[in-house]
Amino acid sequence: MNLVRALGHEVGSLPMSDGTPIVFVVDDDVSVRESLELLIRCEGWQPEIFASAQEFLSQPRVLVPSCLILDVSLPGLNGLDLQKRIASDRTDVPIIFITGHGYIPMSVQAMKAGAVEFLTKPFGEDVLLSAIRNAIERSQAALGREAETRALRDCYESLTPRERQVMAMVAAGLLNKQVGGELNISEITVKAHRGQVMRKMKADSLADLVNMAARLRLARSPKNRHSLGQSRLRITLRSCPCCREFPTT
Repeated sequence: MNLVRALGHEVGSLPMSDGTPIVFVVDDDVSVRESLELLIRCEGWQPEIFASAQEFLSQPRVLVPSCLILDVSLPGLNGLDLQKRIASDRTDVPIIFITGHGYIPMSVQAMKAGAVEFLTKPFGEDVLLSAIRNAIERSQAALGREAETRALRDCYESLTPRERQVMAMVAAGLLNKQVGGELNISEITVKAHRGQVMRKMKADSLADLVNMAARLRLARSPKNRHSLGQSRLRITLRSCPCCREFPTT
């Protein structure tokens, strides 16, 4: 199920000033900046131009599809160092490296770190525009995943503590009777909580709920896992004809 749609959200509903894709350019060569700005604007994208990595880092994050055209050789913080700096908090901004004097180890390092393209000057407009389109598509997909994860977390926050316990146990494979035994509540009460969980999480099926729990990285405590093992052992012993004459603990 698309949780974003279920909650009435779209990627475009995230905080942002404008829905037009943004192409950031960081290059210390003013002639390169000006020519790229014109090219980007002619394609209908919004250019944001910077002369240094520090200027780019001072720009607040915007939640619109975007990419970064980044020169490798920059004063102060170079392009590869900037790539490392934004690797964790701007994963929705794919990087296209450009350089006038690149070499193979440099390009390998950039690509391994997640760059979508590494272009050596001079390069054709068509090559760059193709790279930008690809990067913006990746950014759109990343923002979509982020929006869906945010919506999923909002749903989970709406659950009561007991409903969260039930969700984790059901997602881990416990039957209603087993959940009731571990929480010391009736099976009917478990069913009621389970129904509330399914409704609040917008889950269409148990498989949906299991997938959501995996994405939320829900885990049951070691104590509960040990209890589950004992519960399954008791069930196995009681169902075994050879063991029925012996008391189980």
